[in-house]
Amino acid sequence: MRTCHFPISMHNSPTDPHLPALREALAQQKLGLWAAAKAAYLEILAHCPDHAMAMHLLGIVLGQTGHASAGADYLRKSVALNSKDPLAWNNLANILKQLGELAEAAQAYERALALQPGYLSAWCSLGEVSRILRQYPRALAAYQHAVALAPQHLDALLGCVCVLLDMGRSSQALGFAQQAVQLAPDNAVANRGLGVALCNLKRHADAIPFLRKALHLEPHANAVLGTLMHAHMMCCDWRDRAQLLALIESELRQGKWVAEPFLLAGCCSSAELLRIGAELQTRETMAVDMPALAQVACTPEARKLRIAYLSADFHTHATSYLIAELFELHDRDRFEVLAVSFGPDDDGPLRKRIAAAVGQFVRVNDLSDQKVAELLVREQVDIAVDLKGFTQDSRPGIFLRRPAPIVVNYLGFPGTMGSACFDYIIGDPVVTPFEHAAFYSEKIVQLPHSYQVNDRKREIAPATPSRQLHGLPEDGFVFACFNNNYKITPEVFDVWMRLLARVEGSVLWLLAGNEVAMANLRQEAEARGIAGLRLVFAPRAPLAEHLARHQRADLFLDTLPYNAHTTTSDALWAGLPVLTCLGTTFAGRVAASLLTAVGLPELITTSMAAYEAQALHLATHPAVLQGLRRTLQTQRDNTALFDTPRFTVHLEQAYVAMHERYRKGLAPAALTIAASAGAAPAVAESMP
Repeated sequence: MRTCHFPISMHNSPTDPHLPALREALAQQKLGLWAAAKAAYLEILAHCPDHAMAMHLLGIVLGQTGHASAGADYLRKSVALNSKDPLAWNNLANILKQLGELAEAAQAYERALALQPGYLSAWCSLGEVSRILRQYPRALAAYQHAVALAPQHLDALLGCVCVLLDMGRSSQALGFAQQAVQLAPDNAVANRGLGVALCNLKRHADAIPFLRKALHLEPHANAVLGTLMHAHMMCCDWRDRAQLLALIESELRQGKWVAEPFLLAGCCSSAELLRIGAELQTRETMAVDMPALAQVACTPEARKLRIAYLSADFHTHATSYLIAELFELHDRDRFEVLAVSFGPDDDGPLRKRIAAAVGQFVRVNDLSDQKVAELLVREQVDIAVDLKGFTQDSRPGIFLRRPAPIVVNYLGFPGTMGSACFDYIIGDPVVTPFEHAAFYSEKIVQLPHSYQVNDRKREIAPATPSRQLHGLPEDGFVFACFNNNYKITPEVFDVWMRLLARVEGSVLWLLAGNEVAMANLRQEAEARGIAGLRLVFAPRAPLAEHLARHQRADLFLDTLPYNAHTTTSDALWAGLPVLTCLGTTFAGRVAASLLTAVGLPELITTSMAAYEAQALHLATHPAVLQGLRRTLQTQRDNTALFDTPRFTVHLEQAYVAMHERYRKGLAPAALTIAASAGAAPAVAESMP
């Protein structure tokens, strides 16, 4: 939030007997002689308790000297006495903004603007507080009013950029960002805004020069370095990768917030640094003095537990593809389930399926974090589950307000939230071993098999086009990796190219990203002595068709430090073996977790050398690979990974265990949920 500025002027009647004293005090105030000005205003009020201008100016002095609450009281009295003064309303709004009373501040700005529609700074301030309140339509309208009044006003243009990015309207944000850069080419915020808009529009190569300039102008600007790194990764442009990564890690160790946690997870293999990054994100983006809401009274034992799942992804999205059946299987005799959505409504089958499966489906897009938290309290939610973490469109501010007695980090983000407001993270013995407890602010809850829930209703298209129609060789070995291109690192790519060199006639089947990434990957292949045409790119396709085409590949090769997550379970569901290398962070251990739960531990390696050797062995010993494939195809439905009813029992027992500790007045603790064939599983406290 910008520092509050209090416009000072005086427009009292020339017959006011206190006018000379007011003028002298105002001159002292402008010189920073606060004590003298304050004393003079108090002297005027001692003689004339209803002097609106003295109250107005005294309120400003108090706001400027660290006594904002007392200052707000005087300004409220001032506008009560003279409700036609737009300046007083504006300054009341400014001091309320300083106090964090944003809803009242917005109302005061609106009163000022009703009296003076051309009040440019008030329009910008109204936009600012409305954006913080997540009242994006009002924020955008305010900034657009400011732009209409002053088309060259940089703050107004940048306000439009920020709000439009918040609203996911990057194509519109782009135009305002271009105007801002044209107006102020050396403004770091303008360059960053343009870079982010271009990234969101998947024009990562175009974004890189603007992000670089923003970083040059403000070397320690929040999160710009990470955004630049991610843009390079999206383009598979590895020329500066080592230097950028070293700089990111160095800055993090110095306590500088230079990369958002999700972007960091894609390039950093240090679990310690990922926790530091999460803690920095929370510290820099959330108010440190944010008050917790009143705790819900202990749930009567006879009442069902109320579980609220919050996400922006209740639509056609990977999270919903995983979790939809869980909502259908929750025990309605023991749990009441709410889905709280703050993401887009695509009116698609997944959203409709989830809405039909839960007890309540609540859309909160237009509510502030505070209002959403208050809603959960009113609904007497016992456990609030964050399915977003630090991923796109996340809203951690809801959970930092403690909207429920128990707050859980699950599924959406592969790592810690770095905040004591989150009580538990749901994992398993592979992704969150207890010896990694120091890397999590939450207490670890280990489910017995894999942390990842799966939907057994994912359809696989019955017809699969031939290899030829996919651009694949009919007889050659097909290595595949359908991860997003940003997960591909030069170290992993080196291994892949050596495999292509040693397995005659083989190809590498990748997911098509942007044109720049595909060109760069082919160029990198050529640099390693492999013809670029041996990289085949698969266009994006509907899920059922995408799952079906897995059957045309021979072996899925995983990435590191960020594994395939939903992509791994997709491949296994479709019958394609996945080879992984166990990493050091949550994001790098997911595929190993899934392979353990599906009964294929021989596809988990612990070094890149072993990963390469195993890939070569499987590619050159077809009987061994065919045996793994046959095992997967025949046993898939009986494995823990795809036993969603059993998973649901384990997760519900975890919720009960968390709540039992809360009922007994005990602090959160690490928990182990024992494996069960169907009855209620055992629970044990675990000492990391």
